[in-house]
Amino acid sequence: MRRLRVLLAAGLLALVVNAGCDGEEEVAARPPPVEPTRDASGHYCGMILVDHKGPKAQIHLPDEAEPVWFSSVRDAIAYTMLPEEPRNIAAMYVNDMGAARWDAPEPGTWIDADGAWYVIGSDRLGGMGVAEAVPFAARAAALQFTEEHGGRIVALADVPEGYIFAYADEPEGGMSMQEAQQ
Repeated sequence: MRRLRVLLAAGLLALVVNAGCDGEEEVAARPPPVEPTRDASGHYCGMILVDHKGPKAQIHLPDEAEPVWFSSVRDAIAYTMLPEEPRNIAAMYVNDMGAARWDAPEPGTWIDADGAWYVIGSDRLGGMGVAEAVPFAARAAALQFTEEHGGRIVALADVPEGYIFAYADEPEGGMSMQEAQQ
């Protein structure tokens, strides 16, 4: 009986160790955020990323050396929703606007997009001069932003598709901005 307990304990320990190693491998495989240079251009607009105000985004794909850059967070979220874009996203990062300046987000302000809080429907326009999904690491910072600029706070999974695909001047292309805010 003692031998059976020792074997069970050893087996359980092996499972725990292997589970821990697997988790470490996944974390290690996740690419870190990269700082944009003047060579970084927005995926959809082709504009030089660092020339635009507001939060930016980067998406890393497993087989690509460089991230896919976005001059607005809203464009990056659209990328994740469009059926023709890749689904094998290794990581997505956005600027924490609780730690970054609006005019030029600083190096080191990148956060994991999945864990961020987003303010949608505010009066602040993103990099391409349209409505933006403004990311924050802390919900308290997002709340303070809404007190100054309006909007509402949502998690990434709760950003309405109609908000992402609505056009500032052509709401008939989707839900109006007012409808997306509700």
